[in-house]
Amino acid sequence: MNRICSSLAWMFAFVVLSVAATHAQSGYPDRPVKIIVPIGPGGSYDLIGRHLADALSKRMGQAFVVENKPGAGTVVGTQAASQSEPDGYTLVVGGLSNMAFNSALYSKLGYDPRKDFVPVALVYKFGYVMVGRKDLPHGKLADIVAAAKANPGSISVATAGVGTGQQLVAAAFMKAAGVKFLEVPYKGSPPAFTDLLAGRIDLFFDSIAAGLPYVQSGQARGIAVLSSKRSPLAPDVPTMSEAGVPGLDVDSWLGIFAPAKTPPEAIAKLRREIRASLPELKERFEKSGGEPWDLPDDKLDAFVASEYDNWTKLIREAGIKLD
Repeated sequence: MNRICSSLAWMFAFVVLSVAATHAQSGYPDRPVKIIVPIGPGGSYDLIGRHLADALSKRMGQAFVVENKPGAGTVVGTQAASQSEPDGYTLVVGGLSNMAFNSALYSKLGYDPRKDFVPVALVYKFGYVMVGRKDLPHGKLADIVAAAKANPGSISVATAGVGTGQQLVAAAFMKAAGVKFLEVPYKGSPPAFTDLLAGRIDLFFDSIAAGLPYVQSGQARGIAVLSSKRSPLAPDVPTMSEAGVPGLDVDSWLGIFAPAKTPPEAIAKLRREIRASLPELKERFEKSGGEPWDLPDDKLDAFVASEYDNWTKLIREAGIKLD
């Protein structure tokens, strides 16, 4: 009799816990949600995190709080997110740096973007532009490529630091065009632009938002954008394919990722609410030089995996390391 009562008690407890868990999922979120931004305040990761936190707080009736956690590029914050409880209450802003580049840049990385995270939504993308000094004698991309092939290393390109998007985009271009530039490293974009505008550097790859003002003011020359189509912000600047280097379509992207094993119900609800918030974020995203991006849920995993594979291969072939 005691054994039967004990079994019934366990069954009752299981049912109660199951009902409670189901209620918790249907009521998600019932407490504040943390969005880790793996860089300091400012920049695209922070912008996306704060805009989404604001929109989701209003839509879901619960606070979404941004926590900036910089260190080692994007490693410290992303690793912290990977070690958090997979309950839907800790999310991280993910992009090329922490979800694709880092695995190849570091010999030992404290997280595995393929195994430790699931993409919730990719919401924002922006293009890159090749900018040349205004008195560059090679006015068109075809001329630059021809000169670089005829005399490897004769054309200089600035990089904004080892492992940065600017350096890796330059590496992607050199591979696609079959050329070798003289790479000159800088600590960030501002000093690189300073030397480009002064005529001490020939080329620099940076985001359209960062490079376009110099082109529009006549201080620099817009050579080509790396997106598959011309940017509405720079309609006169051709794409790489149009200018003679086909197949080089590069966009940087950002979105929200959750620790692996986060409840599917929480992820599904986040996806619905993030997608519904994109129209109201469109103007803010465009002011920052990018555009909203609503990648369908059934394509998320395959896209992120392909970006990981492609960039990891490029970085390793180029021999770029951060440790």
